[in-house]
Amino acid sequence: MHIGHNIKRIREIQGIKQEAFGQMCRSRYSQQRISDFENMIALDEPLLEELANALGVSPDFVKSFKDENVIYNIQNNGNIFNDNAVDHSTNSSQHTQPTIHHDGADKMMALLEKFIEEDRAKTQSIAELSRAVLDLTLEVKKLKEEK
Repeated sequence: MHIGHNIKRIREIQGIKQEAFGQMCRSRYSQQRISDFENMIALDEPLLEELANALGVSPDFVKSFKDENVIYNIQNNGNIFNDNAVDHSTNSSQHTQPTIHHDGADKMMALLEKFIEEDRAKTQSIAELSRAVLDLTLEVKKLKEEK
């Protein structure tokens, strides 16, 4: 069982880039740190829980994740993360997948709104700075003409 690989595959299936995923985590990890985690065979439980929560899944889901289960569920049910799409009449855990919680989408939306607000503030600062430079340019021009 390669936990880092499982984290990576779940992230990729959800269409989340490493950098965005890092920002979804409580600890705000860098893209490089997420890459490091995804290359680890084992992760300690608190870290696994944090990463799983950011992806909207449970640590047990990450531990039991298998690509072939995703393919099976897509082919047979059209849904890769729905408990109800699984035939629970068998004792095999091969086809069971917990439900994904969409906390990640809410976190991404909040992060996007924060970035937009920061971008507005930066744009405002650039506009004010541009006005100040223009004013200084006009002042220098006046001083040169007075000589």
